[in-house]
Amino acid sequence: MKVVWTPQPRQREFMRRGEYEAFFGGAAGGGKSDCLVIEALRQVNVPNYKGLILRKTYNSLTELVEKTQYYYPQACSKARYNGSSMTWTFPSGATVRFGNVQNKNYKQKYQGKQFDFIAFDELTHFTWDEYSWFFSRNRPSGPGTVCYIRATGNPGGIGHAWVKNRFITPAPAGTPIKELTKIDGPGGQHYEFTRSRVFIPSSVFDNQILLQNDPNYLAALDAMPYAERQALLFGNWNSFSGQVFTEFKIDPAHYADQRWTHVIDPFPIPKHWEIVRSFDWGHAKPFSVGWWAVDEDGRMYRIRELYGCKKGQPNTGVEWPDQKIAREILRIEHDDPNLKGHRIVGVADPAIGLKKDQAGYGAAAAMAAEGVYFGKAKNDRIPGKMQFHYRLAFNEEGRPMMQVFSTCRHFIEQIPSLVYSETDVEDIDTTQEDHIYDESRYALCTHMITRPLPVEQEEPELEEPDPLNMRKDKEITNVIRF
Repeated sequence: MKVVWTPQPRQREFMRRGEYEAFFGGAAGGGKSDCLVIEALRQVNVPNYKGLILRKTYNSLTELVEKTQYYYPQACSKARYNGSSMTWTFPSGATVRFGNVQNKNYKQKYQGKQFDFIAFDELTHFTWDEYSWFFSRNRPSGPGTVCYIRATGNPGGIGHAWVKNRFITPAPAGTPIKELTKIDGPGGQHYEFTRSRVFIPSSVFDNQILLQNDPNYLAALDAMPYAERQALLFGNWNSFSGQVFTEFKIDPAHYADQRWTHVIDPFPIPKHWEIVRSFDWGHAKPFSVGWWAVDEDGRMYRIRELYGCKKGQPNTGVEWPDQKIAREILRIEHDDPNLKGHRIVGVADPAIGLKKDQAGYGAAAAMAAEGVYFGKAKNDRIPGKMQFHYRLAFNEEGRPMMQVFSTCRHFIEQIPSLVYSETDVEDIDTTQEDHIYDESRYALCTHMITRPLPVEQEEPELEEPDPLNMRKDKEITNVIRF
């Protein structure tokens, strides 16, 4: 019997996982896309089985379709592909379909449909809203099927932050991440269920077939610019192409001495320092409040934050009334020794009090009634972004003009993950989770500085490899072995 495809060790590890969600990602060259198109075949002998393989855009589906046109006829000679619907149909009646979310009306296209297996190729190209919506489509198409979700991807892209926070940072690679959900039904019923997910890393170093067929591929990855090399060769989730604030450094070894790092240990704030409270309003989307201390040199420290995001649901607001936000702000300012007794100046997006056709209109008045006041922030996007760059720059002594307490974890997670807009190359992509960025912009623009003189720094050494990729060889292959 001719073998169509055999998984390499790291691919086999990914394909053996039993968690509801599994993400196979990290670097280039790990054979990720092959895994997805083969995994989609697992249940094709079950009548009514339906599989769906997604890419962000229609044009990006071409390579995946070509892979299936190579593998699927060898695995099942009677499988037929319909190019107009981009669907494979198997003798059992099972189907594997290709799709995309390029059109904003994608929900209408998939509404009412169900798929036992859903795969996302290059997950970091998707938003959390796009990914999570397909949970509602992942349900049995008939008896005898198993429902689950699989995904692949590399660092970078519009979804970098939420993918990292969902799969990379919660637990070591290969360790299941379990989430308990409780739901109260309309009749008083109580439901509890646990879903699990896992991250399986892979890199070009795990793909011996690729390295044998193309020994120069490693050299090609190594020749890329530093950020791309770190992401694609070593799977570094803190360095990637398109990253806006490449200057942002996190070095726990220097949290105490505050040199050559933007994240530092908390310390007592002198009573004479000014405190700026910045606010970005949100209801269905998260709101963000940041407290910034300003020292005698004009250096700004983010010392406290309040972020209104639902746990486990990126870019989803907690939907607090404005009065509740105000009361929580008052509580924090009363209880926190670094805030209590200080003169605090509040700034916020003018939209929360000015124009009736803008989201957030009237929030300033509602919060003022509770005793929390905000002035109008400077909302010029590019000058505000440049203040970030100016303040992140290190001087000769390794001190930047902006530092962040290590307790401000939401800022530390989100700011390094911001990517540039594809249409406005000088600005960030506003479709990502950017509420902390906007709120911080308002604060920094209360004490604007000029461009600092550049300080040369040595390029950091490469990190230990831990990446992931996609196999491009088109050779051998008549039975699929899982």
